[in-house]
Amino acid sequence: MIIVIGGGPAGLMAAQRLAEAGHRVRLYEAQATVGRKFLVAGHGGFNLSNAEPDAARFAARYGAHAARFGALLAHFSAADLRAWAAGLGIETFVGTSGRIFPVAAHKPADLLRAWLGRLRELGVEIHTRHRWLGFAGARGLRLRDEATGTEFTAAPAATVLALGGASWAKTGSDGAWAPLLRAIGVETAPFAPANCGAEVAWSPFFAQKTGRAPLKNIALRVNDGPDVRGEIMLTAYGLEGTPVYALTPPLRAALATSGPALLHLNLKPDLSPPALLAKLHQRRAGASLPDFLRKALHLGPPVPTLLREARPDAGALGPEALAALLAAVPLPVAGLRPLDEAISTAGGIVFSALTEHLMLRQRPGTFAAGEMLDWEAPTGGYLLQGCFATGAAAAAGVLQELG
Repeated sequence: MIIVIGGGPAGLMAAQRLAEAGHRVRLYEAQATVGRKFLVAGHGGFNLSNAEPDAARFAARYGAHAARFGALLAHFSAADLRAWAAGLGIETFVGTSGRIFPVAAHKPADLLRAWLGRLRELGVEIHTRHRWLGFAGARGLRLRDEATGTEFTAAPAATVLALGGASWAKTGSDGAWAPLLRAIGVETAPFAPANCGAEVAWSPFFAQKTGRAPLKNIALRVNDGPDVRGEIMLTAYGLEGTPVYALTPPLRAALATSGPALLHLNLKPDLSPPALLAKLHQRRAGASLPDFLRKALHLGPPVPTLLREARPDAGALGPEALAALLAAVPLPVAGLRPLDEAISTAGGIVFSALTEHLMLRQRPGTFAAGEMLDWEAPTGGYLLQGCFATGAAAAAGVLQELG
């Protein structure tokens, strides 16, 4: 028997691959149902993966661990994911952004329901409300039935741990497993928020006047780093949105060094500097800044207020200075949103604590997958793909270990 701990995408994928290989698989999940974070994440736009065709560029989305993920993604690629979903009766399509979605008729619950049906057909036993308490002996596990309070041990031939990261604790992803692994000498990196909002110390006037307001077709960068295009949302605490999430790693690094964590916002990235300057030279004497921006550049509220927040004298700037401001509105970041609000987390089991097949060096026969591992990726399908791929890779490691 093989035991999988954790009923998220990584754990479920590992269970499926192991059962398909003919093994008896038992999965334990502490929550009342499996896939809770999977379902919650799907409410914000159910993109399963990304159709980025170049394998090297896809792997590069995993930052410092690109080389490692190049190998992991070979166990379960975006193409494999689409074929797998189709096998469950869930057709997918590629959106204009390259993200892979189920067709409109299918919701996250539909895919999860079909997946659980397949696992039942394969004989996978799923036990919810059962919490992992730690290890027992060389191969054993300590578990507790949360419904009865009964504690017991199990001695599987191999174990796959897929307990998630440390964000969205209400879904069971609380990182409580980390001390149990550190106790046996497994090195873990501290948890940190990833794919989260950035805090900007707005003035009370700006926060009250603006509220939540979108800014579309913008570009954002950290200090002198590369631009990230997309749409952001101004909030009472600062900024959120895909470009902000993608820039979490350099923001976190800048904040950790106590150096300047400065976001530069380009409000007209599709206009070349000469073209932008030419438009600004058309401003007539006496024309108010809000009226001119709206008519000449199609920049309505809250842009004028935002410019004055960054530069109180914005309305009196000449064309050159105003062009520079529009191309790089400085937004000093004071911090990142709390860990539990983050879409995902950095930190967890460091890769040096694992073999290339994701087995714990400190505990042969025990493998780890999903957000337990110290990796991060941007939104857009790369997070889920990483979980699926590491689950499949851990299963492959178990099969190799068992011969």
